Amino acid sequence: MKRIGILGDIGSGKSYVAKSFGYPVFSADAEVSNIYKKEEKIFKKLNKVLPKYFQTFPINKKEIIRAILANKRNLRKITKIIHFYIRKKMHIFLKKNKRQKFVILDIPLLLENKINKKNDVLIYVQSNKSDVLVRLKKRKNFNIKLYNHFKNIQLPLDLKKKKSDFIIKNNFTKNSVRKSIKKILNKIL
Repeated sequence: MKRIGILGDIGSGKSYVAKSFGYPVFSADAEVSNIYKKEEKIFKKLNKVLPKYFQTFPINKKEIIRAILANKRNLRKITKIIHFYIRKKMHIFLKKNKRQKFVILDIPLLLENKINKKNDVLIYVQSNKSDVLVRLKKRKNFNIKLYNHFKNIQLPLDLKKKKSDFIIKNNFTKNSVRKSIKKILNKIL
């Protein structure tokens, strides 16, 4: 099984590219969403660390946003708790899909949290910044302050690009992304 890690800026289309490979995708964002809805033990841990913000289960996204915007240290406290469970979920996913030719890791902080392995294939999704901002502003609950908090915990994009084995230019058209994926898979095989 070959692990393919998807890197890129917030809103660059990483999840879209990951799904376009046609292989099993581990989506950290989807797992985080599930955790907030279904894992009461996570709620209890968050409530213990940040009781002012986490008061009801299932966890409401607005509570998370409020906590992060109130103090940037809160984001670190939240991620410390969440990332332990994300790693656990990823290991379950990898075991379940060990017979697959490829698995796709759609994990926004893949490099930052040292989740990648030496022989992972890293693909950087590059998008036009103005296209990205237009797309982000269309998102429900988009908040520029929150966006900036998340940007601040990420490695510089140039470094992510440099560490990548391949670059996919995402102009948000299916055709160009599929062609790039096909070329990459042919090179990997």
